[in-house]
Order: sequence, then structure tokens, then C-alpha cells
Amino acid sequence: MSEVLVLVDHVDGAVRKPTYELLAIAKRLGEPSAVFIGAADKAESAAADLAKYGAEKIYTVDDAEVKGYLVAPKAEVLQQVAEAAGSDGPAAILIVSSGEGKEIAGRLAIKLGSGLITDAVDVDGEGNTTQSVFAGSYTVKAKVTKGTPIITVKPNSASAEESAGAGTVEQFSATISDAAKAARIVASNPRQASGRPELSEAAIVVSGGRGTGGDFAPVEGLADALGAAVGASRAAVDSGWQPHALQIGQTGKVVSPQLYVAAGISGAIQHRAGMQTSKTIVAINKDEEAPIFELVDFGVVGDLHSVLPAAAEAVEKRK
Repeated sequence: MSEVLVLVDHVDGAVRKPTYELLAIAKRLGEPSAVFIGAADKAESAAADLAKYGAEKIYTVDDAEVKGYLVAPKAEVLQQVAEAAGSDGPAAILIVSSGEGKEIAGRLAIKLGSGLITDAVDVDGEGNTTQSVFAGSYTVKAKVTKGTPIITVKPNSASAEESAGAGTVEQFSATISDAAKAARIVASNPRQASGRPELSEAAIVVSGGRGTGGDFAPVEGLADALGAAVGASRAAVDSGWQPHALQIGQTGKVVSPQLYVAAGISGAIQHRAGMQTSKTIVAINKDEEAPIFELVDFGVVGDLHSVLPAAAEAVEKRK
């Protein structure tokens, strides 16, 4: 059985949930193998976590030569790991579909002469992918036909499954070219923690729009009751009620949670493009003719300032 490489998405050695989801998808395609690029002293604990979710082999790469630069060195690391996998190469390479992940994937596809598919929301055992394209107007089935399939997958596209793998650790030494070090990071400012899940990875998202009138307290109250992330429509961001980092839509973030709650959002195509691959969609809007009701699983015609606090109270009672 051929290896399927999964690039580990982590923060200072703490593996993030989308990586475990990719390992679940990797099992459909072959033997899951994780590639951890990070500090040497964090590799052991990360490897133990990865093995719990089915990683049969874990390549650990000391990031001493990688950190401090943009994504080009990571693409070279993945290239070298893939080329070391044998003449046939890995069955596929899976990467989380983030801004950085897609850039790594693009560079890697050129280096390996392989086909690339981005923003997949499903991958079956034959390597066929599902994508939502053109602002959600079409659902596309696609498959890489040249080289090693390189696929970036949106968070929440699969369920993370605990299933013990062999977890064999192999230290891998990569050689980084001078060309890959042409762009250095000179400063970075970590985003202030909100205590809520990362928007693009959250299993539940509660979003507010123009209908909030700038009062996001009901939205945040329900989000906290559900353990959800908070999002916003472009109208809410343009009005200065929420930062752009929380904007969901064609010019913001694209999310695909298990549950998406849209409160006071009309459902313009710009917003729909960022959330309509959500598994279950609930909308609250005073206007029963709002376009958002065309794609929801459940709709409530009412004032969000009354509905959301009542829903939050009910959730807390159930807890």
C-alpha cells in the first residue's frame, strides 16, 4: 500500500484538528504518513498525537533552516520527502486548505510536475474530489491525472477518527536551497486570543450581519453557549462592527462547519460563497423573503435580538 503524505498543521508543536481530519481522508487512499516540520523538541509529543489518529509513519523535519522564511522552504521539504518515497512516489499529498497551505501546494505541484486540486470538501477512496466553485454556483467532481495528486482540503470536510497507527518516527534531513530563502519574515504579530475556536476550523459558526444593527452581543452569547466561532457578513464588517478577520464570504474567509447559524444576514451571493458548503445551515431573519432562506435547512422568521438569547438560554439549560 502506497504512502499518503499529510503535512502537519500545528502551532508550536500542538497539532491542529484539520490535520487529524486529513489523516482520516488519507486512510481512504493508502497508508497515512505525516510530515511534521517543526522544532526538534516538539516532535516527540506531536508524533504521539498523530499516531493516535492513524499515522503509520511520521517524518520529523527540524525547522531550524525553515523558520523565519515564507513558504518556499516547506515546499522543498515536502518535495524531498515525496521523492524519497520511491520511484512511484506517494499515492497523494494532502494539505490543509489555508492561505499558506495552498501556496505550499502550488509550489510543490510545480516542483513535482503534478496536478493540483485546491479547496476540496471531499475526497473518496479513488482520489475523486468534490469542490464548490464559482461562488457556490456549481459542485465539481475532479481528479488529478498527472503525477502525484496534490490536494488541499477545507477544514471540517471529514471527521477526525481516533484509530491507533504504528507511529514509526523517521527523522528526515532536508536541504534548503538559497533560492527558497529569498523572502525572510522580519516581524510577526500573533493575533489576540478570543477564547473561541479558530473561525476557519470551527465545527460551529454563528454569524451576524446588517440585521444586528451593530449589536453583536446576542450573536456572541449563542456562540459561547455552543462553543462556536463568531463570524460576520461583509455589511457588518464594512460598517465597522467587526474586524475583517471575521468576515465570511467571497472576499473574506470560506468556512465549512458542521453547523452554520446566520443571524440578520440577507444571503447575498458574496456571503453565500463563503458558507454554503456548511453541513447544516440555520437562518434567523425578520424578512421572510430574504435570499438566505433559499439554502437553509432550518429557518426562523423573527427578531434575532429575541431569538438568539432564547436559543442560548435553552442550550445552557440542556447542558
